[in-house]
Amino acid sequence: MRKGHHQYVTNISDLDNHCLLEVIDSHKAEEIILALRSLWTEEERLMVEEVSIDMWAGFAKVIKEVFSNGRIVYDRFHVMQEVIKELDRIRQQSRITDKGAKRLILKNRKDLNEQEKAKTR
Repeated sequence: MRKGHHQYVTNISDLDNHCLLEVIDSHKAEEIILALRSLWTEEERLMVEEVSIDMWAGFAKVIKEVFSNGRIVYDRFHVMQEVIKELDRIRQQSRITDKGAKRLILKNRKDLNEQEKAKTR
């Protein structure tokens, strides 16, 4: 495999029952759509209420097409990953040089002591 080229799989899980239902050997929207349609009837797909996905735009397209009644919920890991990236970018732009600045930004405000609160103002 060439550098920069990744081979992805798509895991389909039942989050209510905590089990893996299917592994699709692709990360291409068209192939995922075909696989999902082969797993459930249209009636079953219409009963799906929520679908948890990562933030790849292709997944949102797939869900809207296959599970038209399903509400999209982005998984916490990928949301937090994006939040942390953005906080790092803002911190770097603001030239915050304090060694513990990132930790202060990410720390729960109620857990900050008075000195830490003063630094975040």
